Amino acid sequence: MVLSSKIAAIGLAIVTIALGAFPTTDAAAALIDSATKIKFDDDLGGLPLFGVGVRKKGPIKVYSVGMYSSPTVKSSLASVPKSTALSTLRTSLQSSDVPKTTFLLKMNFKVGAEKMASAIAEGVLPRVAAAANKGEVETLKKLILDGCATKGAATPGTVLQFDCLAEEDSVKVIVDGKEIGVAEGLCGAFCDVFLDEKGVSPAFRNSCVENCCS
Repeated sequence: MVLSSKIAAIGLAIVTIALGAFPTTDAAAALIDSATKIKFDDDLGGLPLFGVGVRKKGPIKVYSVGMYSSPTVKSSLASVPKSTALSTLRTSLQSSDVPKTTFLLKMNFKVGAEKMASAIAEGVLPRVAAAANKGEVETLKKLILDGCATKGAATPGTVLQFDCLAEEDSVKVIVDGKEIGVAEGLCGAFCDVFLDEKGVSPAFRNSCVENCCS
């Protein structure tokens, strides 16, 4: 009886050690923004997560952003030098071979609907190359405003999803899972809000490099 108990205890210890040696499914399937503790799943509709980071306004941590895109592009970055990874990524995401790139913005701080919509629109506008597409920035702003209208604000926990569709050169706006509409001609400009040298979240840019490059 004593021997059986010892064997059982040893077996339990082995199982415990084995389980502890590997990350849990939850841990392996997510990245957590260290600044806000907001979690992003490693996969969204078959698209892998590239990186996450906080958008700050002064000391205020406004939201965390995560980007999902082509698994082929993510794999290709593994062999790219870190110094050129972001420029390579920006070019790749504007190719018609990459059908969709999704930015998830998860709110950490309450921002009025008008202010939130204006802030994103103001980030996109100077990055729009074609004058003919600048009017679509107002469309984007209205879509964000409409998506947040029910609450009157982008409150903590609100999720704004922007699907950047390269082939159509458009951005689809989804708020808390509800599709709001599409703004045309803004795909590249929207991506650059987060990925170019003046991107609004340096932490996000760094995360993409560290998470994708070997």
